[in-house]
Amino acid sequence: MQETEAAGTATQQTAVVEEVFKPDLNMTYYLPDWFQPVWEFFTPYPWVLTILLILFAYAFGWFLRFVISRSLLKITARTVTNADDHLVGYLTQPLVLTTVTLAMMLAVSAYKLSQGLTEALLSILATIMLFSWTRAGMRTVHIVLELVANNRHRFEVIQERTIPVFSIVLKILIIGLSAYLFMLIWGINPTAWLASAGVIGIAVGFAAKDTLANLFSGISIIADAPYKIGDFIVIDSGERGRVTHLGMRSTRILTLDDVEVTVPNAVIANAKIINESGGPWVKHRIRVPIGVAYGSDIEKVSRILEETAEAHAEVVKQPSARVRMRAFGASSLDFELLVWIDHPELRGRIRHDLLKSTYKAFQQHGIEIPFPQTDIHLRSMPEAEEPQD
Repeated sequence: MQETEAAGTATQQTAVVEEVFKPDLNMTYYLPDWFQPVWEFFTPYPWVLTILLILFAYAFGWFLRFVISRSLLKITARTVTNADDHLVGYLTQPLVLTTVTLAMMLAVSAYKLSQGLTEALLSILATIMLFSWTRAGMRTVHIVLELVANNRHRFEVIQERTIPVFSIVLKILIIGLSAYLFMLIWGINPTAWLASAGVIGIAVGFAAKDTLANLFSGISIIADAPYKIGDFIVIDSGERGRVTHLGMRSTRILTLDDVEVTVPNAVIANAKIINESGGPWVKHRIRVPIGVAYGSDIEKVSRILEETAEAHAEVVKQPSARVRMRAFGASSLDFELLVWIDHPELRGRIRHDLLKSTYKAFQQHGIEIPFPQTDIHLRSMPEAEEPQD
């Protein structure tokens, strides 16, 4: 019983919507009373009436667009950005086409056409008007999101990194609403199409589960922002490089070998990510382990390592280089040189330069770099057997 009542309510709501959006065959009902004598005078001359209506609608549309644009531009002139000026232009652009289309729909009623042809012409004109506003809505979505993202103190959810997600969702809603109104204009029952779309959606969901997983993972990556384009990241699977593209399906990483690696978002969303460009700054610290022989002057060793780091042109001066003695090794005194560099991708080359410079400096100052040695002690030697005759 409840299902029957719900179905009846849905049918009534659809009928109300159809009455609003389906073009009426007799557009003269919408004419004001003062215009009725003019309409009756020009009715015997439909071509003249059509031209006059189009010219009047075109002029009225430009006037309406001019007045609204000037009023809104006075408000947007107080802001710093130019995005709201473009927004005003996009929203007022369909006004002229709308007024001309309404005039043509009104002019159709002046012709003695068959019911089928009249319905077709009115539906075509209504479709043109619908597509015009749909295009304007699609163009304004991104600008509106940018304006909202600039007010971060009021809208914390919509930020620069989440704009693509909201843009896609809003565009899908606009396209869905336009398709629904399109079916109402042409007298198509949307209920059966919605039911079919639900069944098709379930089938597509099972068939493209991997693609959907990458899609939702891309949304979570964009929203959570563990990295952004330009960051230098390391994935637990071994890929290390700079992020060059962050899409809804995959993330592209350019390695130090100039090889672009494409990682599906479903994989990277469940992986451990080390963002070497994250933190308070982009600078990166590298550690260079160095061992010297027992008996070496540890103060002299520390001074040589600091001077070697300061002499390198690409080592950051602030914070300054540090030297730490870490342990008494099996065959060496273990030191560690800690320096900061501007970018993580320079780590391998700068580490190579520091090791070469340290080796040369130790040779000049007579500091020995030990290597593992093993002493073998023999308690006794086996006696040699006397040769037999």
